[in-house]
Amino acid sequence: MKRFSCLTPLFLFLLQAPFLATSCASSSADHGSPAAASIESREIQYEADGVALTGYLARPSEHAKSAPGVLVIHEWWGHNDYVRRRADELAELGYVAFALDMYGSGKTASHPTDAGAFAGEVMANADVMEARFRAALEVLNSQEGVNPNKTGAIGYCMGGGIALKMARETATVDAVASFHGSVGAALGAKDAGRLSYALIATGGADPLVPLEQVEELEEELRTDGMKEIKTIIFPTAVHGFTNPDATAMGEKFPDLPLAYDAAADERSWEALKAMFAAAL
Repeated sequence: MKRFSCLTPLFLFLLQAPFLATSCASSSADHGSPAAASIESREIQYEADGVALTGYLARPSEHAKSAPGVLVIHEWWGHNDYVRRRADELAELGYVAFALDMYGSGKTASHPTDAGAFAGEVMANADVMEARFRAALEVLNSQEGVNPNKTGAIGYCMGGGIALKMARETATVDAVASFHGSVGAALGAKDAGRLSYALIATGGADPLVPLEQVEELEEELRTDGMKEIKTIIFPTAVHGFTNPDATAMGEKFPDLPLAYDAAADERSWEALKAMFAAAL
């Protein structure tokens, strides 16, 4: 598989990532719908093992008596406006979404050196990862009207790997989705038995996501006995294809294979909506 020769050790942990699959569409992204629900949102301060964390809760303004909850896990840049927008979009669809914090309150990165350091600390410490995931899940499930028996998790970049690993190991998630995720962390994870649906979307031109690992992960998920596993490759998409800011970041840091792809973004979001409709 062709890879960028400019990759540095800072980004090598991202190479632990799986994905397989199909094709892409060509149309402009529009994550809302004509009848998108009005939403309300707020920050929530919480903690895990004494570390202060800041999350973001988004929910429909008309509270359902028993709505599915969805955790949203950020890219290696940290908990920023992008992950909050994704939570808003899920709320417009009727879910209660909580964009969690894996780094600590106010800890975000604008340079790859910092992002790599922050991400490396979490990815290298499974106990920290799980503690922060579970703390966020507790916040989500404590919200009025959230059904703890219908739970999803989605993640982007680093967050995709975390979402898959935690979904397999913690028996807390029914459906999981990873978008251009560094999901090597999920390989070899012990299935705890609850996860039933998985969506994995990646760019076929992304050197950070080796396709051979996709096949390995798919085989593991099939062994887990899940109801549905859907993997999608967007042939010309590179890393970060769902984030409109990715192109500018890729231009600023040429060593990173980053670019937004509106068609892949829209198609992968539609696949997520379909999966959640079936699973939650």
